[in-house]
Amino acid sequence: MSEIKYVTPKNLEEAFKAVEKTKGLAKFVAGCTNVIPSMRAEKISPELLIDLSSFEELKYIREESGAIAIGALTTISEIAASEIIRKQIPILYYAASSLGNPLTRNRATVGGNLADASPAADMAPPLLAIEASVHTKCGGGKKRKISLEKFFLGPNKTVLAKDEIITQISFLKPKDSAKGSYIKLGLRNSMAISVVSIAVMLEMKGKVCQKARIALGAVAPIPIRAYRVEKNLEGKEINKEIIQECSAIVKEEISPISDIRASAEYRELATSVLFRRAIQEALEGEGK
Repeated sequence: MSEIKYVTPKNLEEAFKAVEKTKGLAKFVAGCTNVIPSMRAEKISPELLIDLSSFEELKYIREESGAIAIGALTTISEIAASEIIRKQIPILYYAASSLGNPLTRNRATVGGNLADASPAADMAPPLLAIEASVHTKCGGGKKRKISLEKFFLGPNKTVLAKDEIITQISFLKPKDSAKGSYIKLGLRNSMAISVVSIAVMLEMKGKVCQKARIALGAVAPIPIRAYRVEKNLEGKEINKEIIQECSAIVKEEISPISDIRASAEYRELATSVLFRRAIQEALEGEGK
């Protein structure tokens, strides 16, 4: 590993100026739970690390005008411990609770988990399923609000510019009629990277699905929404026939690869099985 410069700016303005001064690759960091392993594996070689972890103004979970906002530097442990998240968005609570181990959850941030843009990012599927937006800021004070479904470009690639950071993640509170579930399949019962993960949000009127949002992780180059499945569910009574039909469609929406954790064929089969299970759990109100 080559020599790397490290700075701890006092505010965002100093952070942006630090980026401007370097001609090489600068990397914004906080928990470093993804960055340090990537550096050791020589997947990335930043010349400068800009540590944002002391920015208390980016650490919060709050309700505001029918929406929920989470500061980008909020840790995964804080999300898992939040009564707001536990009561209002159980699928996000379950995703946070299943990420890594306690040491990782205590350091990893929600902004970092998204910015790393791993296809298996644990927080991405539930946030996609609740149609979250990413708020950003860059040098000069320019701000953006980006729909999460447009945020990921490829493995470890996002729409973020070199001098742009995530400041907040926001989403509307689910309606009272909404039912959700989250399932993560790993090679172990805990501390495992996803082989497949799925998040489901359904808005029901009786037995008829008014709105469906299905998101998947670790089965494509980026975390994805299953748009065809969503469209096929909406406006219909969800029964065994529809679930079986959609479990076949979902396999056509993914493009899994084979790696050390699982084969593409296994991921395809697992996605179909987990979809059926996740839909059933959502309808039964298990919330997971």
